Amino acid sequence: MMLEINLLPVREEKRKADLRQFGLLLAGTFAGSIVLAGMAHTKLIADVAGTRSSLADLQREIDKFKPQLEQVERYRATKQAIEAKLAVIERLERSRSGPVHMLEELSLHAPERLWLTNLEAEQGQMSVKGMSLDNELVALFMTSLGSSRYFENVELKETEAKEVDGLRLNAFQVNASIVVPGDPEEAADPAPAPPAAGAKRGAPASTGR
Repeated sequence: MMLEINLLPVREEKRKADLRQFGLLLAGTFAGSIVLAGMAHTKLIADVAGTRSSLADLQREIDKFKPQLEQVERYRATKQAIEAKLAVIERLERSRSGPVHMLEELSLHAPERLWLTNLEAEQGQMSVKGMSLDNELVALFMTSLGSSRYFENVELKETEAKEVDGLRLNAFQVNASIVVPGDPEEAADPAPAPPAAGAKRGAPASTGR
């Protein structure tokens, strides 16, 4: 004779127990998530409050040093104004000493057997006239003059053969642009090559403005 046991009630109880356990686990997970979210929110609020406090402290520091910063800016503006005035004064000084150095440069760069007879300078341009024994001396004068820091764009305007007191000479006119160097003493050029024996160095005879 076989015994028959009904297992359905046991299975039903096990299923209910599993459901209760799953429900408890789900509820615990949900509760834990809520707790974690609350903690994160609390920390975020604390971080925001700390950041705002730091910004407020920084603003107070800026406000505290603002008068000093404004004073520094005033000093800086005053310094720039003084430097601008000094630059103007230096330019005026260089312009005032320019003609003297220009005459010195012309005398230094005029080769032997070449004489300067007239000089005109206006608005940064110079025109010099003179006499020489030959055209090679004029070319030498122009080359030497072009090496000076006081002149640029040196060019021959005209040249003409003339007879003076029975001596055949070349009359010439040379034009150039005048440059005012930053420091006249530093800008002084070395003297040209020593003159040949028995000849005199040319020098400006007259000036016109």
